[in-house]
Amino acid sequence: MPRFRRLLRWALFATAGLIVLGLIGAGALYAVIAPKLPDVETLRDVQLQEPMYVYSKDGRLMALFGETRRYPVDIEKVPDLQKKAFIAIEDSRFYEHHGVDFKGVARAVWLLATTDDKRVPGGSTITQQVARQFFLSNEYSYTRKLAEMMLAMRMERELSKDEIFELYLNVSFFGNRAYGLAAAAEYYYGKPLEKLSLDEMASLAGIPKFPSSANPISNPERAKIRRDYILDRMAALKYVSSADAAAAKAVPMHASPHERPVEVYAPYVAEMVRLEMIERYGPEALTKGYHVYTTIDPELQAAADASVRDGLHTYDRRHGWRGAEKHFELAEAEDVAATARRLASIPAQGELLPAIVLSARAGSAEVLLADKRTITLPGSRAWPGMSLGSLRRGDLVRLRRVVAEGDKKPATDADADAVYRLDQLPRAQAALVSIDAMNGALRALTGGYSFAGNKFNRATQAKRQPGSSFKPFVYSAAFERGFNPASIVLDAPVVFKDRVGHLWRPQNDTGNFAGPMRLREAMVQSRNLVSVRLLDAIGVDYARKFISNFGFEIDSLPPNLSMSLGTASLTPLSVARGYAVFYNGGYRVTPWFIDTVKDRNGAVIFKEKPVVGCHGCAVVATPNGAQPQAATTVVDGFDLGPAPGAATAQADDAKAAKKPDAALPAPKKPDMTGMVLAPRAIDERIGYQVVSILRDVVQRGTGTAAKVLKREDIGGKTGSTNDHRDAWFSGFGGPYVTIVWVGRDDFKPLGYGEYGGRAALPIWIEYMRVALKDKPIQPNEPPQGMVKVTVGAGGRLIPGGEGGITEWVKAEDLERMQSDVDYGPSAEQQDEGSEESFDIF
Repeated sequence: MPRFRRLLRWALFATAGLIVLGLIGAGALYAVIAPKLPDVETLRDVQLQEPMYVYSKDGRLMALFGETRRYPVDIEKVPDLQKKAFIAIEDSRFYEHHGVDFKGVARAVWLLATTDDKRVPGGSTITQQVARQFFLSNEYSYTRKLAEMMLAMRMERELSKDEIFELYLNVSFFGNRAYGLAAAAEYYYGKPLEKLSLDEMASLAGIPKFPSSANPISNPERAKIRRDYILDRMAALKYVSSADAAAAKAVPMHASPHERPVEVYAPYVAEMVRLEMIERYGPEALTKGYHVYTTIDPELQAAADASVRDGLHTYDRRHGWRGAEKHFELAEAEDVAATARRLASIPAQGELLPAIVLSARAGSAEVLLADKRTITLPGSRAWPGMSLGSLRRGDLVRLRRVVAEGDKKPATDADADAVYRLDQLPRAQAALVSIDAMNGALRALTGGYSFAGNKFNRATQAKRQPGSSFKPFVYSAAFERGFNPASIVLDAPVVFKDRVGHLWRPQNDTGNFAGPMRLREAMVQSRNLVSVRLLDAIGVDYARKFISNFGFEIDSLPPNLSMSLGTASLTPLSVARGYAVFYNGGYRVTPWFIDTVKDRNGAVIFKEKPVVGCHGCAVVATPNGAQPQAATTVVDGFDLGPAPGAATAQADDAKAAKKPDAALPAPKKPDMTGMVLAPRAIDERIGYQVVSILRDVVQRGTGTAAKVLKREDIGGKTGSTNDHRDAWFSGFGGPYVTIVWVGRDDFKPLGYGEYGGRAALPIWIEYMRVALKDKPIQPNEPPQGMVKVTVGAGGRLIPGGEGGITEWVKAEDLERMQSDVDYGPSAEQQDEGSEESFDIF
């Protein structure tokens, strides 16, 4: 046999042997790897990580939470040219192969055999990339590559090409936390997919290969090279014309960061939502694509933010310029770029931009903003009363952009004539809470001047003393024990001595005393001594238990007479909840802010069903035939417990009053269909009395500045604490209860004269000006179980109703109004021995 034929035969045998060995090896590998491969059917129901969306009550975006930017998109909504751009660069035979492109594999094998490279391009189809991203690691090994190929072929049998391509477009990483094509289009170009130009489509297609080091923002030069190559490939594959490709290549790179626009700025509320969602659903709440709809009203939220900022700036101007916020030592030759970098970690707060002084003299100053702009400030734009010459080079200051000279309103980008004024961060802080009184829905909340400056939410986390704004709770406890707005209590000096001999001499803020006065007037004038005597009369323990019905933790209420002056430590939100009880018929509603939660497919997984308040829903005592409530024993003029035979006495008293309108007609029963009544906190009649008094506080008391709103349904109470550390205005109007607190985080005084009526009330007024626009007047009709009486000197009834003042009182309180009143503590209180009082005349 010729030598050549023998060699050929041995070569054939060797080749066959190698093929058999290869098949045996491949079979062995398959037997080892195949059982470990995941089930690709799970890709049909894959849950991609998607951020949590938070909206206002009308569906406007408030916040996005999650480490991943991803907005999954259906393949049908991806433009055809965009798909072709990816196919041109990643897998030109995608719609022809069955998961593995053997031509590409052969090319990769040849490169491995003919070069020294350990890693070579080519060989991975789009299907293989999806398999690797979902199921495999990025380890570079032949075993992993074989598993990838096997998975890809299995995926092609189980899924359609479009299903695989859709997964690829939604899972690929595009840099800058953007996962998926839709998120990349939004971040780099601020556009939806259908509005992308050809050059932008090609740029996006080039990112997944080098998402961090060659995206259009981090390395536009390298990204342009890849974009132009993709356009050439698209032209070669006849996806676009050569002219269109050339035109797209001529477009300069223009990507820039674009965050999804927030339409409603409410960062404190958004953070509350984030924490609540994690509490309910765990940390994965931020990755499941939940859509959370809140109770926030966008217009009211904007008004809350603006009123807090303006109120704090107004307060700050009363206390003068404090100097530069910080000082940097600038080198003599330091350039603008280096100086601007010092501002990189200093956020803008509210409307105040950080700036560094480059030079200053008496008449003008040059300052540098973080974006490297240099602003020249004339002396007219300095802080009132200060000279720009007091600034030094390197001082960190704040600028506020305003529409024009003398205009304090912030400017917008559309204001061509906007100018900058020197300003400073307010030393004080403020919080505003506004809820719907009938169901507790949060309509607006501001937890401080700037969330960027400090994320501490003073509306929900800061426990501060409410001062005199706490007095309505003490009065309501007294009204439950038999007092009424016409009851007389002495406003005179008194000394209290506790069990260990400590003396306490409470004082009125004015330093004077008015003698015997009606409780209505005492509240209007905010007389401290009346509140102290009132609490002493009804008992601290009783008052604490009663006031806890408003939703306060009983342990937060001081177990002594100082509670009457508002020494409890309470959050503004808890005070809002308490004031809602007065205003909604006496029911304890729970503040809430998450209305609806939907999953990524739009299915509702949670819908709030709040408990509600109701006017006229309670069955109470009436003097016109309904069964009255049990009256109570009166000792020293104070209600101390049930008494027999009270109904007859009350009926007699009603007759004695000789008032033809003493009895109220039965009201129409409210329609509560589909609603759940909240727990009752107080008698609705007490709520009516407190609301009536608080309206008088606005009409002729410490809250008269609010009369500028020209509404008869507004009422509230100012509050101030020792040394002016806290200033409050707690009030209501229309459907809302709104609380404003002003103070300093370090508990230092706000300054002399900074009472609630000066520091907090203006903020409340400006907010309510917006909140009450076009809202109907809220009536305050006396509920069933009350009688209208005429009261004379000493708080006694006037038979016949001539002269004196009129009040609506509980029917069972008529007997008490004819009793003698002792201004000191009751005998029972004296026996308790908690605190002994001494009147000083």
